[in-house]
Amino acid sequence: FSGVLQLDVLRALLQLQERLAAVTAWVPGDGGGRNVTLQDVCYAPLNPQEPGVGDCAVSSVTQYFQNNRSNLELTALQQDGQHPGTVGWRDHLMYCVNSPLSFKDITALELSCMAEYGGP
Repeated sequence: FSGVLQLDVLRALLQLQERLAAVTAWVPGDGGGRNVTLQDVCYAPLNPQEPGVGDCAVSSVTQYFQNNRSNLELTALQQDGQHPGTVGWRDHLMYCVNSPLSFKDITALELSCMAEYGGP
């Protein structure tokens, strides 16, 4: 992978997304105003009435890991024929890029490719 798709870059991206998801903005109004958050303005196709941050359809490579740091860091031993090896985030990402609608990859990680909000 190129320098953009490195584990430390993905960790930093995930941290930035978490910080952005926590941002609030004050919006003045007739009743004095109110704080507005990502949930107030995001597209949440599977929970449009009362979305949480995880319901927002945010397009990001970290969605292949459900925006979960533990899933990103996960590794597993896998036997491929007679050669044992370790699978990790790269293997999962390559699988998901080719099969984005999969609920479980074919690696020993067995992670879903579906995003945190439940869509592809």
